[in-house]
Amino acid sequence: MDDSALTGPVLGVTRSLTGRSWQWRAGDARIGLGIAQRLELPEMLGRLLAARGIGLDDAADFLEPKLRALMPDPSRLADMEAAADRIAVAVRSGEHVAVFGDYDVDGACAGALMTRFLRDLGCQVTPYVPDRIKEGYGPNAPAIAALCNGGASLIICVDCGIAAGLALAAAEGRADVVVLDHHKAEGALPAVLAVVNPNRLDCPSGLRHICAAAVAFLAATASLRVLRRARWFTRRKEPDLLALLDIVALATVCDVMPLTGFNRALVTQGLKVLGKRERIGLAALLDVAGQKDMPSAHTLGFMLGPRINASGRIAEADLGLRLLLSEDAIEARAMAEKLDEVNKRRQEVEGDMLGTAMAMAEAQVKAGHAVLLIAAEGWHPGVVGIVAGRVKEKFNRPACVAGITGGIAKGSGRSVTGIDLGTAIIAAREIGLLETGGGHPMAAGFSYNAAKGEAFHAFLEERLAHAARLPSAADLLVEGALTVAAATTALAKDITRLAPFGAGNEEPIFALSRARVVKADRIGKEGATIRAFVEGEGGGRLKTICFRAKDGPLAEALLSPDRTPLHLCGHLRAESWNGDVSVGFQIVDAARA
Repeated sequence: MDDSALTGPVLGVTRSLTGRSWQWRAGDARIGLGIAQRLELPEMLGRLLAARGIGLDDAADFLEPKLRALMPDPSRLADMEAAADRIAVAVRSGEHVAVFGDYDVDGACAGALMTRFLRDLGCQVTPYVPDRIKEGYGPNAPAIAALCNGGASLIICVDCGIAAGLALAAAEGRADVVVLDHHKAEGALPAVLAVVNPNRLDCPSGLRHICAAAVAFLAATASLRVLRRARWFTRRKEPDLLALLDIVALATVCDVMPLTGFNRALVTQGLKVLGKRERIGLAALLDVAGQKDMPSAHTLGFMLGPRINASGRIAEADLGLRLLLSEDAIEARAMAEKLDEVNKRRQEVEGDMLGTAMAMAEAQVKAGHAVLLIAAEGWHPGVVGIVAGRVKEKFNRPACVAGITGGIAKGSGRSVTGIDLGTAIIAAREIGLLETGGGHPMAAGFSYNAAKGEAFHAFLEERLAHAARLPSAADLLVEGALTVAAATTALAKDITRLAPFGAGNEEPIFALSRARVVKADRIGKEGATIRAFVEGEGGGRLKTICFRAKDGPLAEALLSPDRTPLHLCGHLRAESWNGDVSVGFQIVDAARA
């Protein structure tokens, strides 16, 4: 790996075929060498760890993340002891508990975890997921009243509730309420028995970047601790919380939490649980998705997550939750197939919206907007978040997309690293520009009177003005430059030790210098994927693949008959097939050499 001169643009690329600059992501070389020597690792692996900010004392836990080393004391979270005490009382009294969740993956996973945990302890549990179109996000007074009417004496809100004080007041005098949330909290907290949220302004936990399912997992852990102290398990079997880590891992990846520290341990151990295929619903969904290999973070984020999310977007809001709770293989298979069909329908709806949304966004970029806000009549509110993510990726700007029905715009926003969209949305709600609004730094949801669209856009522009300094396309941070001959299977295997990859622990990007395409063809649906074989000027041959390459300069360069050398940027991967391991390269960008 030739990366001795880590100054200036990588391979001199200041503007690639997709308009990006290639910049070095370099750590302290001395720390990298020290890690390699202490842990007896290849020097390259030590340097990759150092580039992620991993120190000498943290490297071993990063490579082998275990809960016993990285799990925090649940009591660090404000109100956790009160929540755990109340849940333990419900268990010991055999109370009827309602679990009120959200319709996305994190909400479904948090709801399934708490429902399964309480049922295993003997409670009668009623899970509830609101309809996105009819009820909207979070608790609403009629639903809370109905749960009380049904006999619930304890209502646990998961992945929602932090901004639902008025709705939760419907339970006053009828049922206790515990909120297990992670969304940003500003203003007064709901007047309920306990509000456990690491993003409470007064929470000292330092766990601001965990998802709601992780909060629920910590609440279950704390509740078990209370029950153990009361000797509740003297004659009863204690639930196996580790068996719930598959759904905590799924939520953590799909809610784009950073895969460091505690989250990294949750996902690493959760993937092991998922690999056993003991949760009937997820096993059925893996089969429907055609996943046969050991699962990875990619499996969670791109195969399971979108299918579960699709239900809450355009179909039955609780279908994903019911799949996660299913104990019947035939029923689970039917639900998994339905989720797969719903996801295909979601993709069609998304495709219908995307072209128009991209054109509207491009016009705003040309007009100099720092933040993109696009809305149109008839756009499905369940798909706007996905479209916002695609717009954000293309233009490297915070993007908000909304569908308008009856004069009300309902939408979702996605942001880029360093731009806190959630706080801006909450501020807009507090000054009356929005009917509803909340979220976290990278994602938010909102609704507003369509007549206030221009004022809302102007507010975002002013609040997030620093987004105007972002480049038109995100720079690629490159961690090493290789010749084709140096891109070996052994190197690819070493890189897998850094997995799971995702937010906060991005898969390393390498630059391949002067690679010549010797064969290329289109494969996959509508030929949107390009498969190419490249050779290096100094020898070596490598199989590559480039996704979402239907058109544009990158596709043209890979398919060009002139075979001029290209610098390629992408991920070096160890690929398994029938027990054999080989090396492959996923292209994400290219530049003419």
